[in-house]
Amino acid sequence: MTYQTINNVRVWGKPDEGALAQAKTCSENGQVVQTLLMADHHKGYSQPIGGVVVYDRQISPSGVGYDIACGNKAVRTGLTADDIKLKLPKLMDEIARRISFGVGRVNNEKVDHELLDDADWSVYQAVGKQEHDKLKTLARDQLGTVGSGNHFVDLFEEEGTGRVWIANHFGSRGFGHKTASGFLNLAAGRPFLANAPGEKMDQPPVLLDLSSELGDMYERAMKLAGRYAYAGRDYVIRQVLSILGTEADYEVHNHHNYAWRETHGGKEVMVVRKGATPSAPGQTGFIGGSMGDISVIVRGKDSAENRDAYYSTVHGAGRIMSRTQAAGKMNWKTRTRSGGQISTRQMLDAVRAYGVELRGAGTDESPFVYRKLQEVLDAHAGTIEVLHVLKPIGVCMAGADEFDPYKD
Repeated sequence: MTYQTINNVRVWGKPDEGALAQAKTCSENGQVVQTLLMADHHKGYSQPIGGVVVYDRQISPSGVGYDIACGNKAVRTGLTADDIKLKLPKLMDEIARRISFGVGRVNNEKVDHELLDDADWSVYQAVGKQEHDKLKTLARDQLGTVGSGNHFVDLFEEEGTGRVWIANHFGSRGFGHKTASGFLNLAAGRPFLANAPGEKMDQPPVLLDLSSELGDMYERAMKLAGRYAYAGRDYVIRQVLSILGTEADYEVHNHHNYAWRETHGGKEVMVVRKGATPSAPGQTGFIGGSMGDISVIVRGKDSAENRDAYYSTVHGAGRIMSRTQAAGKMNWKTRTRSGGQISTRQMLDAVRAYGVELRGAGTDESPFVYRKLQEVLDAHAGTIEVLHVLKPIGVCMAGADEFDPYKD
């Protein structure tokens, strides 16, 4: 086995003390079956990112987090890198022009979708008409937008074959964020749309019994946000396929901020993964590195270690430097930053040296702030196998100083 058990927490990779302390707190609250840290773990809000908590008949809105159903979709296209090499800059310009990053939309194309008539909108009707109408309007307005933070639309060249892949990374946008904050408010006895007091990163998880009315409502709302995130990622992939003038012949699509009802050891449990990818035997997933590193398509192994991991693995390389450390502190009045450890020149030189055509992004997303992906993949060699290795050739993200309250 390549994991160790520390304070009843199963830990893959090098333990991060802050994340481990958060995981220990999670393990001591509620009806916990097991707590785990994937090799890309680092501190998050309440439950660490890269953290997995398995509950008996409970669900955790703080564990799922604010970006409900954040995840990735990746597709293999009918093109090779040689087909697009000469026109790559123009293609990336078109992706940046047609797809909405940050706040708002760059086009007036409103995306209609059947989920806007989904029966589970009744959850919000039960909370109140104002809440329902506000969230539904927000969901309709933001469907198919990518947001900012570490959210991206990338083009990749597959090692060995030269095939072009498209991948994206984002979740349920403002709708998911307000759903999370709303249920955290309700759990604390506050109105759904109230302004929550300042929350501490290391506070114990908020837990809801699945048999309770609030627990049932949250699970239904979370699933609706999950379907919304899938619809948004599907839409963006279709846009990029149209820009490239090609079709997909293979796809991988996963959430990594979500809670799943699963059966482990013959018993149904709720597996809350925050920044962790499901990896059941035969299940495929996309795991992204930085813009200066590989990404991979993986498949879960039928192994004892994967069972011990509750069929979970990493979702990325894992941050080793915070946003503020990397980019500096932002003065929103003057829109200037100070004190950052990574300069724009350093980032651009590194990305150019790796052969990437970059649009947008700030130094807080530069290759220097992440581990090398191979390092965390090696820690999970007993649970997953790598099927495809993808090298980024085009990366598109929100601008460096885009303010987006729903990022990450």
